[in-house]
Amino acid sequence: MTHEHHHDDATLEELRQALTREFWDERYGGSERVWSGKPNQRLVEQTADLTPGRACDIGCGEGADAIWLAEQGWDVTALDVSRVALDRTAQHAIERGVDRRVRVGEYDVLSDRPPRAPRRTKGFDLVSAHFMHVPREDFDDVYRRLAAAVAPGGRLLVVAHHPDDVETGARESHGRGLMFPPEQVLAALGVEGGASDDWEPEVVDAPVREQQMPDGPMQVRDTVVRLRRR
Repeated sequence: MTHEHHHDDATLEELRQALTREFWDERYGGSERVWSGKPNQRLVEQTADLTPGRACDIGCGEGADAIWLAEQGWDVTALDVSRVALDRTAQHAIERGVDRRVRVGEYDVLSDRPPRAPRRTKGFDLVSAHFMHVPREDFDDVYRRLAAAVAPGGRLLVVAHHPDDVETGARESHGRGLMFPPEQVLAALGVEGGASDDWEPEVVDAPVREQQMPDGPMQVRDTVVRLRRR
C-alpha cells in the first residue's frame, strides 16, 4: 500500500520506486508494527452483507484486513510486494488462530499477472484493494488486472484516499495523480452510464469519516467503489 507522501513534481520512476519490494521491506523493517492492526473501516462496512467465500487482499501489509476477513469465515489470499509484510501477516494469522484460512504470496501490482485464485475455481468472490495508490500512467492496467481476478458473481472492492482531501488540507498530496475519485475506477473498467456488460456498480461513493491525525481528529474523504461481476 502506498501511504507515503510524495511531492507533486516527483518523476514517474520515483513514484514507481515507492511500490517496490525494496522500498516496503525497508519501511516495514524499520518498525515492529507500522499499522494499527485493526481492519479498515470501509472493509468492515462493505462486506457486512456479503456471504464469505474466497477473498484476495491486495497490498495486505501486516495482515489486519486479511485476518479480519478470515475471522468472518473467508478463505483469504493475502498478497503484498514486501516479504517482511507477508511474514508478519503469516505470524499474526497464527497468533489469531486463522492461519488455515490465510495464505500469503508475493505480488507486484505494476508487473504481475492477475492474482491467481485457488485451483479449480473461476476466480475470487472478493478482491479487495485498500489504498492502492499507483501512478496515473499505470492505473488502468493495474485495476483491470485486479478486476480480472474476480469470479462471476464476485465483487471488486476499491477504497482509496479522495483527492478532495488535498483541497481541504486533510492530507498532503500523495504525488502527481496518485489519489483518485470513484469515477476513475469506473472509467478504467469501462463502466459508463452506471453499468456495463461485465459489471454492476453496487457502491460508488465518496463518504467522509473522522480520522485521528497528529494534530487531532480530522474529517477525511474516501473513494469507495464496490462492483459485482455479472
